[in-house]
Amino acid sequence: MPYRVAFGGFLHETNTFAPSKAGMEAFEEGGGWPVLTRGEAVFEAVHTVNVGAAGFIEEGHRRGWTLLPALWCAASPSAHVTRDAFERITGDLVERIRAVLPVDAVFLDLHGAMVADHFDDGEGEILRRVRLAIGPDVPLVASLDLHGNVTPLMVESADALIAYRTYPHVDMAETGRRSAEYLATIIGTEKRHAKALRQIPFLIPIAWQATAMEPCRTIYGRLAARQSGSVPTLSFLPGFPAADFPDCGPSVVAYGVTQADADAAADEIAALVIASEEAFRGRVYTPDEGVREAMRLAESASRPVVISDTQDNPGAGGDSDTMGMARALVQNHAQRAAIGMIVDPAAAAAAHAAGTGATIRLALGAKSGVPGDAPLEAEFTVEALSDGNFVAPGPFYGGARMKLGPCACLRIGDVRIAVASRKAQMADQAMYRQVGIEPTEQAILVNKSSVHFRADFEPIAETILVCAAPGPMPVDPAALPWTRLRPGTRMAPLGPVFRPS
Repeated sequence: MPYRVAFGGFLHETNTFAPSKAGMEAFEEGGGWPVLTRGEAVFEAVHTVNVGAAGFIEEGHRRGWTLLPALWCAASPSAHVTRDAFERITGDLVERIRAVLPVDAVFLDLHGAMVADHFDDGEGEILRRVRLAIGPDVPLVASLDLHGNVTPLMVESADALIAYRTYPHVDMAETGRRSAEYLATIIGTEKRHAKALRQIPFLIPIAWQATAMEPCRTIYGRLAARQSGSVPTLSFLPGFPAADFPDCGPSVVAYGVTQADADAAADEIAALVIASEEAFRGRVYTPDEGVREAMRLAESASRPVVISDTQDNPGAGGDSDTMGMARALVQNHAQRAAIGMIVDPAAAAAAHAAGTGATIRLALGAKSGVPGDAPLEAEFTVEALSDGNFVAPGPFYGGARMKLGPCACLRIGDVRIAVASRKAQMADQAMYRQVGIEPTEQAILVNKSSVHFRADFEPIAETILVCAAPGPMPVDPAALPWTRLRPGTRMAPLGPVFRPS
């Protein structure tokens, strides 16, 4: 008889300082990911998409398992998941798993940094409830984003937590496959591995967590080399430094044949991360400095200079509507420049009502009320219109079917602004092309993304700059108004220490 394996997914990355929460509609719309899907329809929803469930399904089918899908959903990062959304989705997930019992194992595709209105540790609560439903002996394995803030409850509730190893996350599906491979070593047996969790005493800015850059390149290289027969799976999670609760921060999770094996591996990787603390810092430009430097470089460049508008990254909870970088492009008279995506449904609707070629006056963007930000009030030419439905084929989204609502290209001077009605991180060149902007023909591209854009834009970029315009996700986490961090945590690499007031 083939093994019966239930699986599901519920992903959200929570910035507790962000302006907007994630209710049911956020998961029903998907924010660039497959929409909330239940039962057998999950197979088609995630097929060929770069998510953990897709890789798990492929490997599970290869092994002849009977796969029993519960549900899968994700939403763009934002502030807290509402109580209503958390309870409805988690309750549905658990009941669907309960309905197919008995099973030989359960796999969950999770993020690791979910905070709900009523639970700081969203994934810990999900895993706890699933564990109660299936009992203590059924293997339970979860894949995690490397931005997960791992908690003791998460480690206690699951038999293994297996995190991505790339940022940009080009290995999400691969991590699901690795999770299935690990599960295959314990399914149908009483074998369980010893666990070790190490929490790192400082926060790491997401702009400097890219795994192709130092120090993460060395750390992940050592991580892969350290995994062995005695340490079957080992993860380093740089964490998501915008969740105000005690377990926020980087962590190492190790699993060993013996407790000594797990402890030794966790201690070695944690020591390497701590020794690399100073290297987790980099150069950040103001908007005007960054645009002027990009203009200078563009004079002799053969490819676009790409700027990360890191503090309004919708992949970190921003609403993708701040106008600091757009204003800097316009005021500095940048040529052959484009920025995206600016999320402003009213502006997109106005552009569609006016039609291609029309000139319209707008107060564009800045609807989320970020301090220091303001709309860009000007006349814009409507250059192109789109329904916002397209495929994002690049290595990050991996073929996801985007549904961004009415979209438009608005031009002011020689600056083109890609406007959308729904937010998704600017991490795929197709997001420009769907409104008629060819990214390879621009001198300057400004992307509302911190790192994920690198997967698709680094190959076409002359160089990449990081700018800090007003936004809800400071590039320096020490700038956030923390109140509940773990006492003694440094709020940035070599930064000030958090002490409760």
